[in-house]
Amino acid sequence: MPSAIRIGINPISWSNDDLPSLGGETPLSTALSEGKAIGYEGFELNGKFPKDAQGVAQVLKPYDLALVSGWYSGRLARRSAAQEIDAIAGHVQLLAANGANVLVYGEVADSIQGSRIALVERPRFHSQQAWQDYAGKLDELASFTLGQGVRLAYHHHMGAYVEAPGDIDTLMALTGPQVGLLFDAGHCYMGGGEPLAVLRKHIGRVCHVHFKDVRKPVVQLARNNLWSFPDCIVNGTFTVPGDGDIDFAPLIDELLAVDYSGWLVVEAEQDPAVAPSYFYAKKGYDTLSALLAQARQRRSAA
Repeated sequence: MPSAIRIGINPISWSNDDLPSLGGETPLSTALSEGKAIGYEGFELNGKFPKDAQGVAQVLKPYDLALVSGWYSGRLARRSAAQEIDAIAGHVQLLAANGANVLVYGEVADSIQGSRIALVERPRFHSQQAWQDYAGKLDELASFTLGQGVRLAYHHHMGAYVEAPGDIDTLMALTGPQVGLLFDAGHCYMGGGEPLAVLRKHIGRVCHVHFKDVRKPVVQLARNNLWSFPDCIVNGTFTVPGDGDIDFAPLIDELLAVDYSGWLVVEAEQDPAVAPSYFYAKKGYDTLSALLAQARQRRSAA
């Protein structure tokens, strides 16, 4: 029986919220129509979507596209759990009302992901107590969202508190199962991890997947020259599956082995003037579709 994995995309291939100069002139309708034509089943949110549940539904309906999920800029590192619950409630409701059952949580308190600051200057928790305090608040927040039918998927991200494999290990060890993990192949590699090893280690907590590729020679330049995250974006560190150097076939095999039933989301922070949106979105879709079909055939033959 085929797995319930579906392939979606983030609109960042068409326009970038953090760097509005990259595709800022492209209307959301272009992204949705092109994504649908390529074969994607759903989209994540970006800043061009309406901010209310009904508005999101009306935008997606003409294209028969599902709402995959949506990024939430969390500030638990500086807020109490109660404050964050108040802040997140509307976003949770919007997702739930549109059939999305995961929420992309990105910690932006003290983050430098949108700044021209070298990534080595990112924030860090410097004591076990600081980690435990943060994890406790995250457990409480994740319990709230799960109670509303939406599981929190924590996004390890360049320039933030949880970036490196060791950060992911600590966070997963200190939190309960209500806290899901968003596995991002590109951020994993850029953060110093080996994607297959990290996925295997935390597969039981993975509830959402971003398949972003990297160009390894550019990653090395980024590290050697102390680039910021925006520097990484404009200089081509990231790309779509099939265009870079990450081997996605074993990652898909790992997900199928545990009957993962969520989304595979193509996401690549690139300049659409350099990496044309439709061409790269199609390359990502075609690559994952082929790999998924091959993996299913291998499992059927086994």
